[in-house]
Amino acid sequence: MSTSNRPLVEIVGLGPAGAEYVSRHTLDRVAAHRHRWLRTAIHPSADVVTEASTFDHLYESADSFDDVYSSIVETLVAAAHEHGEILYAVPGSPLILERTVRALIDDERIRCVVNPAMGFLEMAWARLGIDPVEETVTLVDGHTFATSAAGVEGPMLVAHCHANWVLSEIKLSAEDTIDASNDDDHVVILHHLGLPDERVITVPWSELDRTIEADHLTSIYVPALTVAVGSELVSFHRLARTLREQCPWDREQTHRSLVTYLLEETHEVVDAILALDPDDPSTDEHLAEELGDLLYQIEFHAAIAEEEGRFTMGDVARGINDKLVRRHPHVFASHGSDGGTNDDLVASWDAIKKAEKRAKGISDGPFDGIPSSSGSLAYAAAVLKKAAKAGIDIDVAPLPAGADLDVGELLLAVVAECRRRGLDPEVALRDVTNVRRRNAESPGA
Repeated sequence: MSTSNRPLVEIVGLGPAGAEYVSRHTLDRVAAHRHRWLRTAIHPSADVVTEASTFDHLYESADSFDDVYSSIVETLVAAAHEHGEILYAVPGSPLILERTVRALIDDERIRCVVNPAMGFLEMAWARLGIDPVEETVTLVDGHTFATSAAGVEGPMLVAHCHANWVLSEIKLSAEDTIDASNDDDHVVILHHLGLPDERVITVPWSELDRTIEADHLTSIYVPALTVAVGSELVSFHRLARTLREQCPWDREQTHRSLVTYLLEETHEVVDAILALDPDDPSTDEHLAEELGDLLYQIEFHAAIAEEEGRFTMGDVARGINDKLVRRHPHVFASHGSDGGTNDDLVASWDAIKKAEKRAKGISDGPFDGIPSSSGSLAYAAAVLKKAAKAGIDIDVAPLPAGADLDVGELLLAVVAECRRRGLDPEVALRDVTNVRRRNAESPGA
């Protein structure tokens, strides 16, 4: 279908506040359409779009913002195909923090006309009395402040601060960058700009989430920070890149050549954890040091992959962040709950993992997911655990009934017997475990 033959979604913005900030052009475009949709009616100028359907119900029923946005786009595309052309009105400016508009523009099933409108940014610059170009203000989404503001010392205008929990997360992300004695380390809350109850308040960071009840018309301005958000991690990432580029030894390494060092650093972290003493703070320092060595191994692998154009440290962090959010619906779903018992949480975790594997076309056998490179004791324990979980019987002779045996002594005796026979206990245990595993997977073979 050619672009000109696609159904039309015309998009208008309703300005930052009341109807007085809605342009005559926007009102004319609203009047030109019979079929009208509002992203939300909870906006001061929403009533200029009469006889319109809204999507407010989705914010109450959907599990995530992504689900809301996807449902909005699908509904609008279907309506455009049904009516030929429709109007879609959004708060503020259509191209500022409007993910549904971006998705509609990219959707090849329709064509879009996006009309300009005044957004909250113009109102914010007026209230702050600054020129954002001269001040080189960075625009940041409050939902991704910890990553989007990484390396930035200010100034920043932070939007999408629609709830106090968002303000709390921003405050926590910046707590290591704040100097309470520094007058520059404060934040300006911009609330309900252009409305009768407008508030522009300069507060210390400690009061950011305690001053007002934030909503969808709340943003904040950060004039400066003593140090950038996440500056240590940003500097560390740059260091890994520099060493990869300029150190002869680092340049020669590959993912495979680093495996030995990754295992060594992992074992040293375990040793440091086992050596922790609650009465000796120096043991904390040792653990922090060993965790740093392990973190460098992760950065090193990411630097190699980034150099090859395969993935970056940002992809690694984003991937684990998204995975943990998916696997904790009891924490992150819009209608969160206590998640039930620990058994319920484990069952939910396993079900989500299985769904993820199916979506990726990965097999989901009873013994899948056991690292083949783990030590044979850990490997044997994992096989037995997975077998029990799947209801598979692996016949292992029990210890003599009633025998008062120290299991550690028994294991040591087995290792000694292997030595006497000239056997490698790692290999012997792995071999027998694999035999039992294969028999359990194919009992009739």
